[in-house]
Amino acid sequence: MITLPTPAGGLARYRLTGAPLIPRAPRRPLARTAFAAAHVVSAPLAERDPWEGRPAIDWDSTLKFRHFLWDQGLGLAEAMDTAQRGMGVDWLTAKELITRTMREAKAHPLRPRVASGAGTDHKALADLTTPDAILGAYTEQCEALEATGSQAILMATKALPALGATPDIYHRIYRRLIDQAAEPVILHWLGEMFDPGLAGYWGCATVAEASDFVIGLIAENPGKVDGIKISLLDQAHEEAFRARLPPGVRLYTGDDFNYARLIEGDGTHHSHALLGIFAAIAPAAAQALEALAEGDHAEYHRLLTPTEPLSREIFRAPTRYYKAGIAFLAWVNGHQPGFIMPAGFQSSRSIAHFAEVFRLADQAGLLAQPDLATERMALLCRLHGIEQG
Repeated sequence: MITLPTPAGGLARYRLTGAPLIPRAPRRPLARTAFAAAHVVSAPLAERDPWEGRPAIDWDSTLKFRHFLWDQGLGLAEAMDTAQRGMGVDWLTAKELITRTMREAKAHPLRPRVASGAGTDHKALADLTTPDAILGAYTEQCEALEATGSQAILMATKALPALGATPDIYHRIYRRLIDQAAEPVILHWLGEMFDPGLAGYWGCATVAEASDFVIGLIAENPGKVDGIKISLLDQAHEEAFRARLPPGVRLYTGDDFNYARLIEGDGTHHSHALLGIFAAIAPAAAQALEALAEGDHAEYHRLLTPTEPLSREIFRAPTRYYKAGIAFLAWVNGHQPGFIMPAGFQSSRSIAHFAEVFRLADQAGLLAQPDLATERMALLCRLHGIEQG
């Protein structure tokens, strides 16, 4: 039993009830392409100025967590917003992360897929005031990550909305980036709920107009587009959009609220996955996708559907703070020694939030070591003045 804060502001005793899922290697290829977007682990003893300069990374724990994902058959989306890209993790650190990750991936027996984020965040917005400057910044990062052997994810950049870019400017930049890439890229459409600076992306007044623009962009050279990740938290939009994609171009869901039904599909179309939540629910995600590959839809839903309440809590508004919940679960599950994040990001969520994440993770079978998880949750509660009886 553990004493936890409640959403109403009180305290209540809680007894764990979940049956922990045991992480394991897949029996067969998973039914969908699935990238888990992973976080980074801080090295508090090496940190000197947590709010300024480059973060101190615990490389051993960070890379060990990636092996944990790969061992279960999942791919990796590296150096994305889950890794606090632009929110505590700078480009130089991200580049080192990609380099180290690719070295590990090439040596891993499953030869996992890795796609990494290329953006413009090594330049200040004040230096990105022309389309050529933005294109040059993107190109520099693409070339750096392609040199490691990673596939590129063209991350949405705040520089284009800040510029007030028109669809013609978006087209010019993305056309060059897609065509010059070493291998097919993954496009990245991140809604303003994840980053307010991305409002109005693609230079269009409405989501419908933006959708038409992106479909047209992809259709010009579909052989150089692996797929597009959409994170708008709108199931109906994603279903309509994916039905319009050219053959062979994947829709990678970034909908952390409705992924179970989107990935299962409607019998004609389905989504693949590029999700931050998959790093937090890896055993359930991998084993559910294995069940789907075996045609066992009941087992798929038994494993994956209970994780959606957990995901909705982790990604609740303000959604951009979701990284704290991902790192919290890694800590209580023993994947890292401490719950400290670059730039002190763990302070972006309350103890009541972490308590609810703990309860929902238990109910989804995602507290792999219940005794350790309880011990660490109790410690966090004590740090917030909640004594344990």
